[in-house]
Formats: sequence, structure tokens, C-alpha cells
Amino acid sequence: MRKANEQVTQNLNQTYKMDSSSFQVTYSNETKFSITPEIILEGDTVTLMCENEVLSSNVSWQHVETGFDIQNSSRFSIYTYVLNNMTSVSRLTIYNITQDDAGEYICRLTLDIFEYGSRKKIDVTAIRILANEDMKVMCDNSPVSLSCCSEMTVNWSQVEWKQEGTIRIPGSPETDTDLGCSRYTLMADGTQCPSRLSGTTVIYTCEFISAHGARGSKDIKVTFISVGDNSRHKGEVREFPRHVMEMGTVQSTTENSLETSKAPEQQANLKITPDPISVSEGQSFSIKCISDVSNYDEVYWNTSAGIKIYKRFYTTRRYSNGAESVLTVKTSTREWNGTYHCIFRYKNSYSVMAKDVTVHPLPLEPDIMVDPLEAAIPCTSSRHIKCCIEEDRDYKVIFQAGSASFPAAKEVNGKQVCYKHHFVANSISCPENMDVFCHITNAANNSVRSPSMKLYLVPGENVTCQDPIIGVGEPGKVIQKLCQFSNVPRIPGSPIGGIITYRCVGSQWKVKKNDCISAPINTLLQLAEALMKSPSQDEKLPSYLKNLSISTNQVKLEVSSFPGSLGAIINILDLLSTVPTQVNSEMMMHVLSTVNVILGKPILNTWMMSQQQKTNQSSQLLDSVERFSRALRSEDSTISQPNVQMKSMVIKSGHPKSYTQSFVFLDSDLWGNVTINECQLEHLQPDSFIVTVAFPTLKAILAQDVPGKTFANSLVMTTTVSHNRTTPFRISMTFKINNPSGGVPRCVFWNFNLANHTGGWDSSGCYVKEVTEDSVSCSCDHLTSFSILMSPDSPDPDSLLKILLDIISYIGLCFSILSLAACLAVEAVVWKSVTKNRTSSMRHICIVNIAASLLVADVWFIVAAAIHNYRYPLNQTACVAATFFIHFSYLSVFFWMLTLGLMLFYRLVFILHDTSKSIQKAIAFSLGYGCPLVISVITVGATQPREVYTRKNACWLNWEDTKALLAFVIPALIIVVVNVTVTVVVITKILRPSIGDKPSKQEKSSLFQITKSIGVLTPLLGLTWGFGLATVFQGSNAVFHIVFTLLNAFQGLFILLFGCLWDQKVQEALLNKFSLSRWSSQHSKSTSLGSSTPVFSMSSPISRRFNNLFGKTAQPPGPSQELPKVTPTQRDQGYSLPRMPPGHCMWWHAEGCPCHGLPVFCRNLAAERNFTTG
Repeated sequence: MRKANEQVTQNLNQTYKMDSSSFQVTYSNETKFSITPEIILEGDTVTLMCENEVLSSNVSWQHVETGFDIQNSSRFSIYTYVLNNMTSVSRLTIYNITQDDAGEYICRLTLDIFEYGSRKKIDVTAIRILANEDMKVMCDNSPVSLSCCSEMTVNWSQVEWKQEGTIRIPGSPETDTDLGCSRYTLMADGTQCPSRLSGTTVIYTCEFISAHGARGSKDIKVTFISVGDNSRHKGEVREFPRHVMEMGTVQSTTENSLETSKAPEQQANLKITPDPISVSEGQSFSIKCISDVSNYDEVYWNTSAGIKIYKRFYTTRRYSNGAESVLTVKTSTREWNGTYHCIFRYKNSYSVMAKDVTVHPLPLEPDIMVDPLEAAIPCTSSRHIKCCIEEDRDYKVIFQAGSASFPAAKEVNGKQVCYKHHFVANSISCPENMDVFCHITNAANNSVRSPSMKLYLVPGENVTCQDPIIGVGEPGKVIQKLCQFSNVPRIPGSPIGGIITYRCVGSQWKVKKNDCISAPINTLLQLAEALMKSPSQDEKLPSYLKNLSISTNQVKLEVSSFPGSLGAIINILDLLSTVPTQVNSEMMMHVLSTVNVILGKPILNTWMMSQQQKTNQSSQLLDSVERFSRALRSEDSTISQPNVQMKSMVIKSGHPKSYTQSFVFLDSDLWGNVTINECQLEHLQPDSFIVTVAFPTLKAILAQDVPGKTFANSLVMTTTVSHNRTTPFRISMTFKINNPSGGVPRCVFWNFNLANHTGGWDSSGCYVKEVTEDSVSCSCDHLTSFSILMSPDSPDPDSLLKILLDIISYIGLCFSILSLAACLAVEAVVWKSVTKNRTSSMRHICIVNIAASLLVADVWFIVAAAIHNYRYPLNQTACVAATFFIHFSYLSVFFWMLTLGLMLFYRLVFILHDTSKSIQKAIAFSLGYGCPLVISVITVGATQPREVYTRKNACWLNWEDTKALLAFVIPALIIVVVNVTVTVVVITKILRPSIGDKPSKQEKSSLFQITKSIGVLTPLLGLTWGFGLATVFQGSNAVFHIVFTLLNAFQGLFILLFGCLWDQKVQEALLNKFSLSRWSSQHSKSTSLGSSTPVFSMSSPISRRFNNLFGKTAQPPGPSQELPKVTPTQRDQGYSLPRMPPGHCMWWHAEGCPCHGLPVFCRNLAAERNFTTG
């Protein structure tokens, strides 16, 4: 169509002009247009989505009111992509929308001459907040409420209260988002507003925040009046000027205490660290406060705003003649800038000392972002290096590499400030590796060094990968880069976190590992890290947990898209779980709401990626939940989410009732019960809290690294007690199991100390009480997280049967390796003596290759056992190699057994057919090694690129993910069936009655023939593995396991005895080789006896059949024995050859031929069997 338009233009007469618009066809009803949110507030982030089933990336957006096409900028972002190769999607995002952005928007998708368009109008509403008038508040510990409401009803995500002023008096907020109102209750006391600060005005800001980022606020001015300034108060507050408070006493008393108690209160003289404290961010400081009185009720530290310092920052010691309290801050932030009060309280008397702390701004090392983290630079080239921070301060920055330093140029981009340098490689020192740092120095002349930037100066000849953002690299080179400075798509102005790893493949950089953290989650992680350094972290924790819950629910899709975001949320919960000494039900609800999101089914794929990277995030999450549970202080709470449920109970003093909780998850069809009887509860301290949390999806996430075990489809239930226990504690649980495997159930708990403190399942202290069709009851003598493991394919690792099987396996393996080595040595010694005819040669070729393959398999089995240790991660490369060679070697054993069976079948059934020795060898080696190699290579090639070739906990073929184990099971079972069939055919042939034998002797001979057939053919043809078939089925009897282990472990010994040493020709060759001719002669005479010889001697009827079959020499026919003749007519009519006495070859004299002529087939057979013909 486009070419036709061009041809029309070229062929038009010059007097005509083509109207291009006449070739456009516009469709307005085939495009889906959506806007989020529906109600748009000024400041919101608005998303306009345009979808069409026409596949095209040519999409444009237009704002009708301004008439301009919208382009990507700091406030507008356009992202167009194709979804599932079916739908074209274009997304326009408007950040911080204003009323000027209101109006009609058009989305146009163009494909050739066709245009698909749609338009919608958006309205932007201004935010109006109503609040209290300015007020005055008396610092008499009376509650005062500040209120503010939104003028319009909107589903606000949160309401924040902030304050600004010389003094800081916090309150408790209560918000009703449905009504759009919030109340802030203050209770100011005398320690928060001393008399010298009476009349101070503090500005409280009420800020409403929408779910899409819009903010509206209102200020309320509050003036605080000290109690000492009011004539109604008879008391007097003594206050010393701060600059002379090196030693002093402050007594603060409320009006109520003065009226009810006239007795003087005990006072303390305090001393505080005299030296001025001035530090920069990241540095440490400590303040020591000493009292001359040891009798006190409480010691604590306050900020000048009256906020209590979290207890983890200070320690207190009591002596006989006094006491001391030390405030220690290891990593100071600017939040620590201010005045701190050391307060000793005795009843209503307060002894206070103050100390000023100055904290100068300076970036912390983790907050400095560098680019590149590592990079290769050709010796004759250059590269920009930079370090960035999220604030614009007057810092001095230089770059340093060894003893050399370089200047830095400042560049401001919004909130981010970067310091850059154009680094030029020095060809004289090339090649070389160097570490480059940027040093940031503040006004106090304190400096911080950034993380290292590793630069590799390399010759440019081998560079194949080149990218303006990632850099250059040689093939196979792996580099890491901060996601903030990579090609990862992101919202402008919202820094993402984490690290992305690239690998140079060919001429392109490929992503090897993506640990990027989405912008919202990265912001939460930064706030959590700042919270851990805050002096009032316990007070800030409730609001932070609420924000975390809200934000996590809003960014579910980003958590599943960014694998690093999942790890960031887990790290946040891990950090925050160390803060609280007490958690209320609302805080626990926010925690479990966050956990519910990251345990949801859409996130399970992200968890699988985390497991493949051998991280312990699942164990870290479980540990965090347990810490929050132990800190919960809420009576009989119940929290229910789709992916997590919690129930708790407080233990009352006296005779407590038993603790019984039930959990039901309808979506997962799982349930569980927890019971602790009253006898156990009597040993707990009064007012202890018992909390149980149940997870239906955690079973698929926690590491399953127990050998031979599979994780049952059941709940994971964790039970904790708030106070430490001093006596044994027993808990009973019942787990409902879906799709029971029929194996042996095992009650286990999650032991955080296993696997180098990464966690693992442990059964210590737990046992199974009862097993039903769909449930398992357990009893344990401790508390933590419990679940069920099943053993469908092997016995319990701690059972006597498993120990017995291990002993048999290892002893048999030693015998097998020695026996196989001996077998190969014997075959090498007697090879020339036992391979003089074709059948015997092929038989020994098969035996040698069976022994060699089994020996290689046993050696690699030892290697795999050395690699595998379930408590530590497997060496993946070595494990893949071991699995491949074990698979190939065992298959070779089977296929050489198949070759031996088919050769036996061929020589017995097709007795008159002849094939050359070279062809037989070619077929044998192709079948014995070619087929196993093809199967093994295809298996590893199809599964290893996805890293699902081996099992997660063993060096053997994977079953759970790819069913790669079938590549061994199916060929093995087919060969076993074929060899069993061959054995039946051989036994049938042997049991055919011989001419002239008496019935009694025939019956007796048959028994011996069957015995020798089973004794010789079973180990050689692989019937041993037939017993292994029974062990594959779940719930198989222990007898099958023992028999299979015995036969399989001693397979090498069987091959030595029955495949090698039982051969009389091998025995004779060994005797001749070692010059035992005398004994050999006597032995030969004893074996040449007639009908009185033993049944297994050379001349016995049974042995002659086997000897003839495997190429042993038979006796020539006697001269008196007359051979039958066959006429040509009988031959042409398919006359069957008559049965001859054992050890004879039949031939006939054809009419018209020389009487000395011997038929070719009989001549060949005679030569091959070493027969003597007349």
C-alpha cells in the first residue's frame, strides 16, 4: 500500500497535487482506552492506557487543548509494547498532574494507511483541607485534639501529621479514611515545655495522601504555655540555663502531685559528659550520665522535643552509691542533631541533665551510588566515572586511584547530584587493574569514601561487546552494574535499587542475573534502613508498617517483575522485626498483610528464582514472622488473610484453659490444628502470649534439601510463646495432607541453625502420633515452625532399615570395584586363550565392557557421594558431570547386557545363520555405547540450559521439574523385559527333552538346567534390576529394598564369579598361565568321564548344551555312530533336521556331489564349534 502511494505521487501530472489525508482511514471504535484513577486529584500520577488488537508500535498521544503531541519528559512518560503477540499497548503516564493538564487526550495507532484512534477527557480536582484554628495549649498533661478533614470524599491512602518548631511534642493520630478526617491528640507535660520555652509555637501539618501520590495539607499553629507561667499552679519549676548545666538538679512536679503529697521527693545530682559533641553522619558518639543516688524508679533519655530514645541505644547500671546511664550511637544521622536529656525519675521527681549534639551532614557510604561498579577500558580509550547522592550540599569531592587524585565536575539532575570525571586510560601502565574511589568532604572537614569502582585496563583487540551504557568487554566477561545506571526500564525521577549482572556473549551483553528493586520498594528499603538508625524507631515503627502494607499491596505486579523487590521486602521485614519489644494487633495485621502479598501464588515464580540462586530468603522471612509473633501483646487476636492466618491467646494466672486453635484455608483445601493442654500451660509465666501463624503456600517456598524426602502438601504452622520457657514443653498438631503419596510421614520443624545457619528441616524432638487417610498428627517437645515430610521412594534416614541398606551398599560397592578390577585383569591374562572362536570372543567382549561400564559407574557414584552434602550447596558443575557419567555408564551396563542377551538369542535360535565377526563387533559397540551416549547427550542438552538436569539435593537425574529420570528408567525397564524374554526362550530351548534320555534322568536334568540357567544368566542379563522395579512403587515392602540392594551392590562380584571364573576355559587358561599343568592334567581326566560324571562337568548333558552355546569344545562322534542322511526331495520339502545326540554335527551326502563334500553351513558350524566331523 505504501509503495502504491509512492507510485501515485510519481505518476501524477504536475498540475495535480495528491492529498495524503485522503489515503488515511480512521477507526475509532476498535481501541480500548482506560484512565487510572477514575477521580483525579491535583498532584496524582495518572495513567492513560490505550489497547488495540492491531500489532503496531507507531502510537502517538495528543493533548487537544494545547494541540501539541506529547513527548517523553520529566512529567510525561510514554511506553509502547506488544502484549502476548496479540495486543498493542501504549501507556501514557502523567506525573504530578495539574489543572493545566486537564482536558481531552487522543491516542492514535497507525499501521500503513490505517489509523486507529480513541479519545477521552480527564478532569483534575484541587484538594481542599479544613482544620482547627490556631490554639494555645497548657503543658499540664491534659489531652488536646487537633482535627482536619478533606472537603471531598476520596479514598485516601493515608494521613500524615508533621510538626516543626523549637520543641517537639508528639501525639497519637486517629484517621477515618472513609470520612476523610483525622484527629491528632496531644498530651504535653512539664518536661516537654520548660518555663524558659513557654510561649513557643509549633506548627502541626495535617497532610492527606492519595493512593496515586496527590498531597493536600493544612497547618495548625499551637502555642504551648508552661505550667510555671500560670498563677493557678502553686508549684515552682527550677530550670538551669543549658550552658551552665554541667551539674545540676531539676525537679518537675505536676499540680496534682503537689496537692496530694507535701513530702519532699528524693533528688539526684547528675553529671554528664563535659566535652562538646560534634560529629558527622556515619560517625559514632556516646554520652555518659552519672547519678549520686542509686534509688530510682526509671532512667531514660529524651530529645528536646520530649521523644523518648529507643532503649537499645542506652544502657544503665546501678551501683551501691550511685548509678550511670550511657547513650551510645554507633552510626549517627542528622536525626541525632539536637539536645538530649538524661532523666532519672523517682516517683514524681525528675532529675534532668542536658547535652547538645551537633551532627554535620555527610552521605553514608551505602547511600553513595557509583558508576561503573566495574568496567573494562581499552588502553587507548577513556570512560566517564561518577558517584551520585540524593541531596545537593556544599561538599568537596575528588576521585582517587592509588596515590593519584582527579577533580570532579558537579551535575545536578532533580534531587540527584552526581560528581563526574572523564577517566583517560594510560597506555604505559596497560594492562592494569585499579580501584577508584570518590572522597566526599563536608564543612566539618570529615570525609567518607564511596564504594570501589574496579577499572580493568585491557588491550582493545579482544573487545567484542560494546554498549554506550554498559561499556565494553571481552567474550565471557561478567560485570555488575547498579540498576539505577543500567538499561532497566524505570519511571523518570524514581531511582530503582539493586544490582544487575551482565555477561558478554558473542558481541552482545546478556543479562545473567537481575536483582533490581522497583522504585517504590527501593524507597521503602531506604526508609527502613534510616529507621534502624533513628533515635525514635519504636515510635515510628507502627506508621512505617502501615505504609509498608499499603505500598506492597499497590505494587504486587512490580514485586513479581523485579526479583530483587521480593528480597528487599524480606530484608525490610527482617530489619523491622528486630525493633519492637511489643507489637499490638494493628501492627501485626500490617505485617501479615505484607506477608500475604509476597506469599501469593503470582509471586511463587519469583520465589523459585530465589531458590535457584541458593538464597535463604524463605528462612529469613519465617524467622522475621516468628520474631514479630514473640513480641505480640494482644489478647485473643485473630487475623485472617488468603495466604496467612494468625491466632493468639493470653495465659491468665491460676488454672489456664488449654490452647486449641484451628486453621482452614478453603482456596488450598488445607486445614490444621494446634493443641497445648493445660498441664503444659501451667508452667508458663502469667500474662504470657501464645501465637500460632499458619501458611498454606510456604511449603512450596521453604528449601527442600532433605535427601530422599519430599515436602507434603500441608500447612506450615509456627507457634511461639512471648516469655522464655525453663521446662520442657509439648505441643500437638494435626496436618491435613492433600494427595498423600503413600510414603512414610515424618514430623519436622524448621531448624534455623542448620546448613550454616541458613535453615533446614529437622525431626529432633518430634514424632508421628497417628496417620489417617488424609491427615497426620504430630507431637513435639519444643516450639517453632512445623510441617510434614514424606518418604515415597526410600526408608527414613534415621531408621534401622536405611542404616542397614547403607552398610550393604558401601560394603557391596567396595567388593564390586575390587571384583570388577579383578575381572578385567583376568580377562586380560586369558584373552588369547578364550577368544579363539567367534561366539566365545563376542561373549568375552560383552563381559569386559559390562565390567568396565559398571566399574566407571561405581567410581562416579563415589564422586557424586563426595560432592553431595545436603547441608551445603552442591558444586553445580561437578554435580552435572557426575550425573552425566553415572547416567551414561549405567545405561552402558544395560545396553551391553542387552547385547549379550541378543547374542545369546541369536546363537541359540538362528543356529544356521552366519554373520562375520567384524559386523558383530560393530553392532555390539554401537548398541553398547552409541545408544547410551545419544540418550545421555539428549537428556543433558534438553534440561541443563534451564538448570533442571539434576535434582536440587542430589547428583542424579531430576524428577520433580522435568522427569529427566525417565531417560534412565524407560530404557532400563525395556532392556529388563527383553532380557527376561530371552531367558525364558533359552530355558525353553534347554528344557526340550533329549533323544535317548530316560524320563527320570530328564526330570532331574531339567532341575539342574534351570538352576544353572538362573544362576548364570540372571546376574549377566540384568534380572537383578527387575527387583529394583518393585522399589519404584510407593509403599513397597522392605524386602524388595533389601534384595535389590544386595543384588545390585554385589553385581561386580557376580560378574567376576559367574561371567568370568565359572568359565572352564578361563580356569584352564589360568592354570596353564601359572604353570599348574600337573593339576590341570588331572583335572582334565576327571572331567572326561562318561555318564557317571557330575552334572556340571564338561561331558554331562547339561554342561554340553552350555559349552556348545558359549564355544567350548565337544567330543567327536564315535565311529560306530551312524549319521542319518537326507535326500534332496526331503530337503526341498522343508524336511526338518532330525535331533542328534549331544555333541554331534549332522551332515548329509548330496546326490550327484562328491562323497567327500561337506555342506558349507556344516563346515562353518564345525569350524566355529571346534567339532570333529567324519
